[in-house]
Amino acid sequence: MQAQRKPAKPRATRTTRAPRPEYIAAVRYPEGHSEIFHIRNADSFADARELVISEVGDVLSVMIALRH
Repeated sequence: MQAQRKPAKPRATRTTRAPRPEYIAAVRYPEGHSEIFHIRNADSFADARELVISEVGDVLSVMIALRH
């Protein structure tokens, strides 16, 4: 008597997520100096801006751009 094989389970297909956008931020401080930041964990321009401001505190201006 031959052993019967179990039916194969369908393989789970991997869902590939679209890569998260990366942002770059130029920050000017009230004292006059500036700094560049790379933001990888933001979902939008507004989120990137909030992340930068929460990280550095008091800033004179912040400019956010999409990094290519």
